[in-house]
Amino acid sequence: MPAENQPPAPKTPRRRLPGVTIKPGSVKQARQEAGMSLAQVGKGRVTAPAIYLIETGRTRPSLPTLEHIASRTNKPVEFFLADPAGTADETLSALADLEAMVGDGRFTEAIALGESLLDLGTSAHRLGRIRYLVAMAYVQMGQTEQAERLLAQARAHFEAINDGVMLAECLGAEASLAYLNQRPEALDLAEKALAVCRALDPVPLPIEARLLGILATAHVANLDWDKAVETYGASIEAAASFVDLRLLARLYRGLSSAYKELGQMDTAARYATRSVALLEVLRDRMALARSESGLGLILMARGDLSAARKHLDRSIELGGEADLQLGRSRMLLNLCELCLQEDNIDRAGEFAREALALAGRLHEGQNVADAHMWLGRIADKLGDPEGADREFAQAIQGLEQLGRRESLFHTHGVYAEILERRGDVAKAYVHMKKALEASRPGVRQMQQEEEQERASSA
Repeated sequence: MPAENQPPAPKTPRRRLPGVTIKPGSVKQARQEAGMSLAQVGKGRVTAPAIYLIETGRTRPSLPTLEHIASRTNKPVEFFLADPAGTADETLSALADLEAMVGDGRFTEAIALGESLLDLGTSAHRLGRIRYLVAMAYVQMGQTEQAERLLAQARAHFEAINDGVMLAECLGAEASLAYLNQRPEALDLAEKALAVCRALDPVPLPIEARLLGILATAHVANLDWDKAVETYGASIEAAASFVDLRLLARLYRGLSSAYKELGQMDTAARYATRSVALLEVLRDRMALARSESGLGLILMARGDLSAARKHLDRSIELGGEADLQLGRSRMLLNLCELCLQEDNIDRAGEFAREALALAGRLHEGQNVADAHMWLGRIADKLGDPEGADREFAQAIQGLEQLGRRESLFHTHGVYAEILERRGDVAKAYVHMKKALEASRPGVRQMQQEEEQERASSA
C-alpha cells in the first residue's frame, strides 16, 4: 500500500497521573479563604474550568496539580488530603517496608518502592516522609541530583505541616549532601538543622547527636579542625544516653580525621580503630570502606606503608561490594598517594585517572582538582614538564572556582617546589606568592592597595 494511503498510526495515549483523593469542599474553602477566583488559583498551570471540576468533585487532581493549588492558596498539601477507605493500612505497611529497605542498605529496592508510592495518590498524605527516605537511598547510590530535588520538596512539606522533628532531619540530610558534594553551604544548613532540633521541647537527643556529627563534618570541610574536634566530642557526649553503634562509628571516624589533621596521629589511629571495630560487628560494608580508608591514611602518615596498604586495599574492595559511589574517588586518590610513596608511578597514575573520571561524573569538585594535582606530580616524576604544567593549571583553576584557600595554598606550594627543582625560579616565586595569598587572603588586597598608592604618586 502506498505510504500516502496508509491509515494514520494510532496516537499513543498520554499517561494520566493518578488522582489524589481530597476532602470534599477543601479546594473551594482554600480558594475562598485566599480571596481568589478560579482563574487566579489555576494561574500558570490549570484552567479555571479544571479548578471548578476539582472543587465540585467531578475530577481528582494529580499530585502536581494539588501542590500547585496548595502553593497558590498558601495552604499545606495536608489541608486537602483524605485517606481513601481501606488504603491507610496498606500504605503504612509499604512505608514500613521502605524504611526497612533503607535501613538494611537495599537502596535499589527502596528507590523502586518509593517512586511507586510517590505515583499513588493514596500515599500523598505521607509525601514528605516518602521523599525523605527515597532521597536517602539516592544519596547512598551516588545519584545526588535526584536526592537534592526530593530533599528540597520534603523540606517544604515538613515546613508546611510544622513538623519540627522531620524538618531538622531533612535539613541535616541536606547538609550531609552538601558536604559530600563539597559545597560551602554545608555549615549553614547544619547549623540551621541543629537550631530547629534544639527549639523542640523536649529536645530529641538522638537527632541532636546526629546533627552535631553532621555539623562537625561541615567544620572538617572548612578545615576548622579545632571546632571539628570540639563538636565531635559534643556529639559523642550527646550519644552517650542511648545506644547507636552506627552513629558512634561514624563519629569516631570523623574525630580520627580531625586529630590526623592536627598532627595527633596516635589519637587519630585510636579512634579510627574503634570505628573499624564497631563496623566489623555491624557488617556495614559501605561505612566500613570509609573507615578503613581513613585508618589507612593515618598509618601512611605514620610511615607504616605495609599496614596502610592492607587497609586501603580493603576499603576499595568493600566499596566495590557495597557499590559505593560518593567518596570512592577519595579512596582511589589515597591509593594513588600510597603508590607514589612506594615508587609505583604507573599504578599511581591509574588510580588518579580513575578517581578523576569518577569525581567528574559525580561533580565532586575538590576531588577533581586533587586528581589533577596528583596527575601533575606523576607527570613531573615521569619527566613530562608540559603535562605537569597542564595538570597543575587545571587543579588551581578548579580550586579557585571552589574558593578552597587551604587547598590552593597546598597546591601552589607543591607546584612551586616542582618548578624550583626544574630550575624555573621566577615561576616558582610567582606560585610561592600565590600560596601566601591563599593562606592569608588579606595579603593580596594589601599588595593591590600599595600598588595603587605607588601609581597615584608617580
